[in-house]
Amino acid sequence: MSVHELARSIGSSRLITDPAVMDSYRRDEAHLAEPGHPVAVMLAETAADISEALKWATAHRVPVVTRGAGTGLAGGGTAVEGCLVISTTRMRSILEVNPDDQLAVVEAGVINADISRSADEYGLMYAPDPSSFEISTIGGNIATNAGGLRCVKYGVTRDSVLGLEVVLADGRIVRTGRRTVKGVAGYDLTSLLVGSEGTLGVVTSATLKLQPKPKRAPVTVVGSFDSLRSAADAVAAVVRDGIGPSLLELIDRATLRAVDDWKRIGLEDNTAAMLIAQADGVDADAAAAAMQKHFEQAGADFVAVSQDAAEAAQLLEIRRLAYPASERLGQCLVEDVGVPRSKLPDMLESIDRAAAEHSVKIMTVAHAGDGNVHPTFVFDRTEDGSVPEAVWTAADEVFRHALELGGTLTGEHGVGVLKRRWLSLELGEDSMQLHRSIKAAFDPLGILNPGKGF
Repeated sequence: MSVHELARSIGSSRLITDPAVMDSYRRDEAHLAEPGHPVAVMLAETAADISEALKWATAHRVPVVTRGAGTGLAGGGTAVEGCLVISTTRMRSILEVNPDDQLAVVEAGVINADISRSADEYGLMYAPDPSSFEISTIGGNIATNAGGLRCVKYGVTRDSVLGLEVVLADGRIVRTGRRTVKGVAGYDLTSLLVGSEGTLGVVTSATLKLQPKPKRAPVTVVGSFDSLRSAADAVAAVVRDGIGPSLLELIDRATLRAVDDWKRIGLEDNTAAMLIAQADGVDADAAAAAMQKHFEQAGADFVAVSQDAAEAAQLLEIRRLAYPASERLGQCLVEDVGVPRSKLPDMLESIDRAAAEHSVKIMTVAHAGDGNVHPTFVFDRTEDGSVPEAVWTAADEVFRHALELGGTLTGEHGVGVLKRRWLSLELGEDSMQLHRSIKAAFDPLGILNPGKGF
């Protein structure tokens, strides 16, 4: 196997072989996943670059790990030993913004937030907004089927991807999907590839659905509660009433305390949970009033309604600071379960029980409007980087309870490395075998992101 052969075909300036420089490409934000050492890192600039690289990798049976900005939280972008890492961060062209058809065509390395900035002059936006939207790439968002704060109304990444350009394991470049509103010709390969975590192909560009920007600024409702249960009950009431908020987020006491200790935002000590909701439709005022009523009836000790954009931005910043505030307290295992929205109160109580029974610190936030809960397990850093057994035991109980409630192991982070051991509990062996068959059809040699997902 000769890396020089690859360098000759794509240009040596796009290939990194210095171990010290390659080190920064070995891992994503899942620091608990132990990375391997790549043989090289390719800084791809075109789909043709990636095609050449995959032809070389197939010929020499070299594993390939594709990465964007490295913001993943499940280890999906972690290098494996002896692999070629393909970085798509140089592929950052917005190829088209089409206001007539309300779509954009972008390369895989484009930053999520830049899509909406480009669409803004046409009165449009790209809806999915993961917390990392200012730094994560659309390729990574597609790999994990990322969600975000607005997904309660606008859906997750899969709901906004119309078509893809993808390089297969043998170097063939294929295009899936459409530019039309409807399209049912053939199998839905686009939806299959979204969320496949780089195990079926390398996404090089995407055709994305854009949404009209709301005609008015959203109305924000914030409520504080003296128990997680009452906050979750308020969420269930909002959902049951069919109000349809554009955002409905929950933050627990431990997270609020961590943010307050860091940023000094002046929170009350008796707040066990905070809900932040928004409505952005033509009926936003009525929706906000209805949410205020449900917050109060569920036992909120404080509720405020605001149309001030600066206040809304400050509240959402509290939510987006949840993960970095947790990181300041120790090593973090950031998790991501989803349950039916009616089961949210039970899920939150089970997380509290697991924390108490195993003496583990768990800080919880949630995209509450769609039942997607993010418990973050915080523990003292260990010399060898291992996770204490009590943390894994508590996490195991949380995952299993989510499944018992009819939920899922991951709503948006993906399976990656960290959740492989639990996946068969959700899918079952027959489904796992079907997954393996699909993988073999796309990647018969098994070189694409091996050891990830299933």
